[in-house]
Amino acid sequence: MVSVQLSVAKKTSVTRNLPPSVTLDKPYDQLTVLDLKKAIAAKSSKFYVARQKLSLKGDNKALSDEATLKDAGVADSAEVSVKDLGPQVAWRTVFLVEYAGPLVIHPLFYHFPKIFFGGAVQHTVLAHFAKRELETVLVHRFSHGTMPLRNIFKNSAHYHLLSGLLLAWSIYSPTFAANSPWIRGTVREDPTFLWSCLAAFVFAELSNLSTHITLRNLRPEGTTKRAIPMGYGFGLVSCPNYFFETLAWTAITVMTGSYAVVSTYQMTVWALKKHRNYKKEFGKEYPRNRKAMFPFIL
Repeated sequence: MVSVQLSVAKKTSVTRNLPPSVTLDKPYDQLTVLDLKKAIAAKSSKFYVARQKLSLKGDNKALSDEATLKDAGVADSAEVSVKDLGPQVAWRTVFLVEYAGPLVIHPLFYHFPKIFFGGAVQHTVLAHFAKRELETVLVHRFSHGTMPLRNIFKNSAHYHLLSGLLLAWSIYSPTFAANSPWIRGTVREDPTFLWSCLAAFVFAELSNLSTHITLRNLRPEGTTKRAIPMGYGFGLVSCPNYFFETLAWTAITVMTGSYAVVSTYQMTVWALKKHRNYKKEFGKEYPRNRKAMFPFIL
């Protein structure tokens, strides 16, 4: 048996009644940090595993769930700092909520233009968000199971306000109606132009899906294993999923004349961060000629 002393960093309603120590029955060399978290959760049902952050006394770095207590430096009778991360929500739920916003908002603008524009408008990009919902359920695997509940509101605002409200207001407004001067007599009436834009959009969406499947296959189910992504798109950039998504929104922008590429900046920020993390994690093994998001440029 192994005993671990608990030091609560800041007492909350779920940590207030934790005992000063917990005892684990498995052999020391077989115990993991996750086993310790489960033992703590057994003492307080609301203090579930995803809500816990464990670290060595005097060190703020979180201990990895997969690490053994021995490798993590947690000896028998050692003291571990316990922090309550607050209510958590599954990443899969976060993605579903994010993409659901545009799926609800766009039909409202499309089917009820009188409410928003004061009259009928004859004229969707919903396929993109429907695809993202399906990917969230069927494709994505997440290195972290949850995130703080409060963050879902911040993350969803990007999709609900920009891709939902503002994009719908632009695309379904009288400006882009079939009889609008913005459309009549312009290339946006040319079937060849419209079909070309649609073909570019479909190509980009399928390519984006392909990269998501590649990323999924890098991580065996139930693990947080990471590897260098290879294959279609990854030969040139670290985040081809963001590159192809930008191409898809560019096709919509060219087709409609709206400002559908507003998300490109945020995806570029994410791509640069992931690119730096890849190079830091894999060092010399990581392909030196890869850019972050835009081939040969950035």
